[in-house]
Amino acid sequence: MTYVYLIESVNLRQQHYVGLTHDLKQRLADHNEGKSPHTRKFKPWVLIAYTAFAEEEAAQAYEKYLKSGSGKTFLKRHFLRGQAF
Repeated sequence: MTYVYLIESVNLRQQHYVGLTHDLKQRLADHNEGKSPHTRKFKPWVLIAYTAFAEEEAAQAYEKYLKSGSGKTFLKRHFLRGQAF
């Protein structure tokens, strides 16, 4: 399975990150250990949502969508309840 996930900074709730992984638990641990330069300064992180895909290509397309303008609007409306992305 391939997972597309949404995480939120515990200390700065307006900070969010969308990513893709095959091992969700390990990837969240990596974010919280500071192994990702994009998320290091906003740790610790909590998992808000994830979607599992059988096909990696579909997961990649969904991740790309969530990082687009309309995808960010979708996340705000359905997962972040008025918070900034």
